[in-house]
Amino acid sequence: MPSVSVPVRGRGATFNPQHRFATRQSEPADDGWYREDGQPPVLSTEVREEQARSLIVRNDSPDLHFNLSVNPYRGCEHGCIYCYARPNHGYVGLSPGLDFESRLFVKVDAAERLRAELDAPAYRCEPINLGSATDAYQPIERRYGLTRKLIEVMSARRQPFTIVTKSSLIERDIDLLAPLARDGLVGVYVTVTTLDPDLARHWEPRAAAPWRRLQTIRRLREAGIPVGVSLAPVAPFLNEPEIEQVLAASSEAGAQMAFYQVLRLPWELRELFVQWLGTHYPDRARRVLRRLAEMRGDPGQARLNDPRFFSRMTGQGAWAQLIGLRFDLAVRRHGLDRHRLELRTDLFRRCPDERQLGLF
Repeated sequence: MPSVSVPVRGRGATFNPQHRFATRQSEPADDGWYREDGQPPVLSTEVREEQARSLIVRNDSPDLHFNLSVNPYRGCEHGCIYCYARPNHGYVGLSPGLDFESRLFVKVDAAERLRAELDAPAYRCEPINLGSATDAYQPIERRYGLTRKLIEVMSARRQPFTIVTKSSLIERDIDLLAPLARDGLVGVYVTVTTLDPDLARHWEPRAAAPWRRLQTIRRLREAGIPVGVSLAPVAPFLNEPEIEQVLAASSEAGAQMAFYQVLRLPWELRELFVQWLGTHYPDRARRVLRRLAEMRGDPGQARLNDPRFFSRMTGQGAWAQLIGLRFDLAVRRHGLDRHRLELRTDLFRRCPDERQLGLF
């Protein structure tokens, strides 16, 4: 059975595991600052500013619908326990657990760096995904506004892009997105994994409530912005029973497209999720883990992740096929397969280097 730990109020992870590069081990201890009820002190968010050496990242995965991505933030205060980006915090010497959602990095020069990279002679225009690793509209965006600045840069260059978010803060930028949508330069996917407020509160603790995300879909659609729903991830016996309901509600709100992914647990995320499951849903933990293992081709539960292309996003076996079939049927039933997002690249324009002298 999964181990049980004390949940931290307002956070997704229940503890701070060592990252995989650590050479020393540490254990939590009461140093006199714990509350009288034995709970640790409230965990505040720490933000560090940094300069980005580069911004546009190219991926080589055939499982993704984009080749280029931009992320203005590292770490994410939404605290989603299932976030596949958590292990990346190990590269900066921090834990993928509570550190990932409370010790954040802000690329303060993101807009300037993006402008330079789009204007580089070697750059060839193709759609960019904004916020592929961590949500570009997480709470600290209200303070820094980097995502809006990035959109302004891409608007000036007529650079096509997509956004995936679970934050209603994106409504702030409708004034920028709507004109771009009219020119075929932007599309948005709003992540809706559940309609159950209790589940959402536990595994997406600082993200917008499910009803609020549906409202965001409606407002984006009313503004003429192509909008789809991201049902990712799907976890058996947690949000898997809601596949049809989520797609129906999203379609009613105005969503035109949909995609899904099954839960994957790379690196330290396995330990984090297993302990979270034992803490919040001990009654179904064994069933969830057994089914996840079956979908990864290992009924013995020794493996809960499959990093291979073409299967890591959808899983394998009878249960994975059933989830895919249910998703496809619901998509067709609600007309979420009738719209294909096609972004234009022929409008792109780079700013000439003003430092170069004219020929005449």
